[in-house]
Parts: sequence; C-alpha cells; structure tokens
Amino acid sequence: MPSPRRRIDIITIFPRMFTNVLGSSILKRAQRSRRVAIHLHDLRRYTQDRRRTVDDRPYGGGPGMILKPEPLFKAVEAITRRTRAYARGRHVILLAPQGQPLTQSLVERLAHYRQLILICGRYEGVDERVRQALVDREISIGDYVVTGGELPAMVVVDAVVRLLPGVIGHPQATHTESFRNGLLEYPQYTRPAVYRRRRVPTVLLTGDHVAIARWRQLQAVARTMTRRPDLLTMIPRGTS
Repeated sequence: MPSPRRRIDIITIFPRMFTNVLGSSILKRAQRSRRVAIHLHDLRRYTQDRRRTVDDRPYGGGPGMILKPEPLFKAVEAITRRTRAYARGRHVILLAPQGQPLTQSLVERLAHYRQLILICGRYEGVDERVRQALVDREISIGDYVVTGGELPAMVVVDAVVRLLPGVIGHPQATHTESFRNGLLEYPQYTRPAVYRRRRVPTVLLTGDHVAIARWRQLQAVARTMTRRPDLLTMIPRGTS
C-alpha cells in the first residue's frame, strides 16, 4: 500500500484530547483514504525519570513551570529519524501565544509541506533553546491565551487537512470561502425558496450564472466592509 501523501505529527502531554477530533468527520475520512497520516506522540514517553517529568521551574524565578528541553529535543529527533523520507518537506511548528497569527493564507502555505510536526506548548511556555534549535515557525490562533497548545494544534490540523487534494469532495468547495482574496464569504441559501416570509434573493433562482457571480461578489464585498473592513487591504490589485 502506498504511503500517505501528507503526514502530521503532534507532540503533546495530553494525547487523549485529540481522540474525538481526529476520529470524526473530515479528519477521519482523510486518514481512512490515506490523504494524510496523523500521529500522536506523548511527550512523557521521552523522559527518563520515574515521574516522567516534562517541566521545571524557570531560571531567574517567576510564576509557573516551563517545559524542559530534553524531552522535546528527544521527541522531535526521534520523529525525524523515523520519517527521513519527509525531510525535504518538513516544517516544525510550536503553538504559542506569541506566534505568528494563523490566517487562511498561512494555512494554504502549510498545506504544501509534506510533513508538519506540531509541538503543543504548556504551562508558562517552553525552554527558549527549543525555539532556537528545533522550531521553524511559531503560530498563534488569536490574541488570547488558552491552557495549552492542544486546541490550537487541532485548529491547525483541521484547517490544513481540509485543503489537501481529494479531502473535500467538490474541488471548488474551498475556493469561495471566507478569507480567500481578502473577502468574507457571500450569503448562502438553500430550499425552501420562502421560509417564514423570508425569501431567497431572486437572482439566485434565475439560473443566470453571470448575474449570480456578480451578486455574490458584491455581497462578499459589502459583508466584508461591514464586518471586517481590515481585510479589504488584502484584496489583490485589479480584483473587482
């Protein structure tokens, strides 16, 4: 059987958090169809003491605990040794609040890597030497703090996998979504044409694809201007 087209490795101290997410919906189907292979790695397995310690107090004092460098170095190095075939298309990511904001354009770039290794930060962060020696990119899912990198990692995995070839049924399904070309998605309707006195816009019932495309473009621009005007600066020049 041929190898999966893409591989994602997730390093975490709470691998059970991922069970339902990875075993449901599109992510489940993508793995079954071998579009992607997703592997979970328990960081505690890369420790050497009896208590399987992954954290310690910060040098210089301060609140909280810091993820130790030794288990993370061992985990990443073990994964890379076992996946040498992916070496030229590998990208190591640390999920952290101070990372680069996750955007759709970034997701599209990540979807081109053959292998992603996601490190889930915890506590007050990770030893800086991990950032310096192991990490290619840090990513944040927003300007707020959650208890660890597991939820952000799930967001990254879901956003990336759905862009892989063959994962979404309709090849154009991801081309008109929000944040493509700097716009939010236009309004969508389905049957019935009238519900509780609210009607579907007439243009959508005409079958005139040129008129429908024009209406959708105008609606996308209007919605973006109202809800996220900051996104309009991302529209490529010449787009109308």
